[in-house]
Amino acid sequence: MSASYNENLRRLLRLSRDMLALADEGDRDRNDKSCGILYGILRDTAYRLRKIAEEECEKHKSVGKWD
Repeated sequence: MSASYNENLRRLLRLSRDMLALADEGDRDRNDKSCGILYGILRDTAYRLRKIAEEECEKHKSVGKWD
C-alpha cells in the first residue's frame, strides 16, 4: 500500500489531467469570451499544479520516500 502523502500526490496529478480535459472540452463548447477566460484560467491552474506536484514527487524519490 502506498503512503498517503504519495497517494495524495498521485491524486493531484490525476486531478490536474481531469482539469486539463475539462478546460479543453469547455473551450471547445464555449459560446462567449468570458467562458474562454474561465477555461484558460482552469488550464493555467492545472499546469501549475501539475508542475508543482511533479517537483514534489521528484523530491520524494530523491530522499527514498516514493513507493
